[in-house]
Amino acid sequence: MPRTALLTGVGRRRGIGAGLAAGLAADGWDLVLSFWRPYDERLGLEAGPNDPQALADELRDLGIRVQLAPVDLSDPAGPETLVNEAVDQLGSLDALVMSHCESVDSGLLTTTVESFDRHYAVNVRATWLLLAAFARQLPEAGGSVVALTSDHTVGNLPYGTTKAALDRLVLAAAHELGDRGLRANVINPGPIDTGWMTPELNASLMAMQPTGRLGTTVDIANLVRFLLSEQGQWVNGQLIHSNGGFPKGQLPV
Repeated sequence: MPRTALLTGVGRRRGIGAGLAAGLAADGWDLVLSFWRPYDERLGLEAGPNDPQALADELRDLGIRVQLAPVDLSDPAGPETLVNEAVDQLGSLDALVMSHCESVDSGLLTTTVESFDRHYAVNVRATWLLLAAFARQLPEAGGSVVALTSDHTVGNLPYGTTKAALDRLVLAAAHELGDRGLRANVINPGPIDTGWMTPELNASLMAMQPTGRLGTTVDIANLVRFLLSEQGQWVNGQLIHSNGGFPKGQLPV
């Protein structure tokens, strides 16, 4: 029987979300891919002219169904609209994988109220609303949630603090919504170069990595594939540091 997953944050081919989509597609999951190009354009990271469509076309060649769902998750109506549209397009969702974020560096004295509120809206409020909407539509067999987080806060205040709130939300869902058959876990992948690292930063991080290499989107996708598999169903309510042993919270400013 086909399984269907909603993935958020799939705006760039080089991003973690695209890697997760490729991994789940290889396992036969039908996919709804959410993204918001104005955010990707605002950050100015490496991207093609139409990465989501190119990725969707590539994944369909594997024989799965793929729907694209652009949505502004800073809009309070966005998360529920996204889940409802996904259900309308592909039927009940069996998994929700959240790799969306607002991430703009600033420190304690330089963060603006506008920036903090936007980080909160996308990283915390949207996560809560997505979780709630996903839980309300769960099929009788239940379903799984995986969210990506970070412990980098110094020099990255609004991102780090709102990601910490995301952790609590998702882990609470594993307990509050367990009677609906919902399992929920959080992954901290450590630094993954999706186009945001300078050569100097890459070298600095590599020197701190005991494995001798930085993590890749494939590394994270392999863990998500396991957590959503039958073999991974006993893992629940966990914050998993899948980072090759990178020292927690040590990303250079």
